[in-house]
Amino acid sequence: SKMTVKAVKMPCTSANVYTKVPDGGWGWTVAFAFFVVEALTYGILKSFGVFFNDLMESFDETNSRISWIISICVFVQTFTAPLSTVLSNRFGHRLVVMAGGLLISTGMVIGSFARTVVDMYVTIGIVSGLGYCLSFLPTVTILSQYFDKRRSLVTAVASTGECFAVFSFAPAITALKEQIGWRYSLLSVGVLQLGITVCGSLLRPIIIKEQEEVKAQPPEESTETKYMLENEQTCTSIESIDSGVEITTSPSNVPGKTKAEPKSEEPKQHGQIPVENNSTPPEPKTKLLDFSVMRDYSFICYAFFGLFATLGFFAPSLYIIPLSLSLGIGKDHSAYILSAMAIAEVFGRIFAGWVLNKKPIRKIYIELICVILLSVALFAFPFASEFWGLMTCSVYFGFMLGTVAGTHIPLLAEDDVVGIEKMSSAAGVYVFIQSFAGLAGPPIAGVLVDTTKNYSSAFYSCAAGMVLGAVFLALVRPCKTGLCHHQQQRVEESTARATPELPEDFIDMDIGKAENSGKGSDSV
Repeated sequence: SKMTVKAVKMPCTSANVYTKVPDGGWGWTVAFAFFVVEALTYGILKSFGVFFNDLMESFDETNSRISWIISICVFVQTFTAPLSTVLSNRFGHRLVVMAGGLLISTGMVIGSFARTVVDMYVTIGIVSGLGYCLSFLPTVTILSQYFDKRRSLVTAVASTGECFAVFSFAPAITALKEQIGWRYSLLSVGVLQLGITVCGSLLRPIIIKEQEEVKAQPPEESTETKYMLENEQTCTSIESIDSGVEITTSPSNVPGKTKAEPKSEEPKQHGQIPVENNSTPPEPKTKLLDFSVMRDYSFICYAFFGLFATLGFFAPSLYIIPLSLSLGIGKDHSAYILSAMAIAEVFGRIFAGWVLNKKPIRKIYIELICVILLSVALFAFPFASEFWGLMTCSVYFGFMLGTVAGTHIPLLAEDDVVGIEKMSSAAGVYVFIQSFAGLAGPPIAGVLVDTTKNYSSAFYSCAAGMVLGAVFLALVRPCKTGLCHHQQQRVEESTARATPELPEDFIDMDIGKAENSGKGSDSV
């Protein structure tokens, strides 16, 4: 399948031009850049739980108030997704991702000098949150444009960057804190995130230009000439028909294929064969943000799936270490649990990409099965009471999280949702809707923990959101097929009312009129 991609070409960038989706080429470099961006964005966010106890002690705050740091960050990241789409369509993905990397690093570095939790709300929550949005979404969008047949597999494998980051960052940051403290550890993380700007410089725009056929087809021309000669022999004037339309007697108008076309304003010379204008029409202007996807019922259901499923994406990673500490597990072992979850997520992402790359397969149903199993994993956490039980739940949750987290955004490019043509705008709107769950999820879990004095309640709230997400995901495919079916029926009914039954050949109609008029004159 081919697609048409319009990229704004900046003076300092050179676009890659292909005749069809390359499924490779420079796309492998973009995939590597996405791997690193994932590691330095979501990988850092998921590893932020190692700072929780330090922040609570330094600022003398509760779980709920500390949770707002990540909540505001995730909210800003997802709420400003439409802005990311608009800027990417206007200035190109490369410049936007590089600017996002600078914002992330700036927010983290300044946040390391924060004196109150409110300072972190502004620096890490707002400044870095905006940078996360400008970095992640354009990268995954342009990666989807470089691949077609391998899109699911490549995106899943490249998205494992955050898993490797959690696996390596959680123990490394824990060890670094013991040497230099949490403030300088956070400062080091901010400097490391400058690598996003380097990755952004690798995101070359891609333009798909299909090969144009300029050669005329001789058989069609000879057939046109034949039918025009038949018109002249029968002395039938095409423009003499009283129907108000111009009829071209051609192979397309033989019995069973009669078509009526609006009368042309330009007069034609006698015997001249109509020639189609093959000049390329002017390209329509690219919409910076297409909100027409909001009229698609299947996309609306998919957006609600993302809204509720987001409740279960971040909270387990944030609360797994506090939960393990509450069960009497040491800090070192707690970090290993988080790392094991990250490694399991790697295998989950690769497995999901491999399965979704199989054809024929209905990808939306595979996603639904994974979401249901992910809900089971969240319900299992409260039943763990010691290290190995918590480790088992974490590995199972990490694997199932990988199957969902690495595929839910790329699935927007599938025809069951919106398709590749509208993916850029759909991704912006989809992530925007997710922002409200990202804002409310961790604080709700924090309030439940503070109220019940039990970390298990946080996992129950996540599981409830995931179950609701599964319900809406199950409605995506029925909404798509049902909507298309009703639209097709309406089009067919309106066409049947508007188009009168025409005779098989307008020549027969003229001859019939002539015979009737001749009989009428004879009878007189």
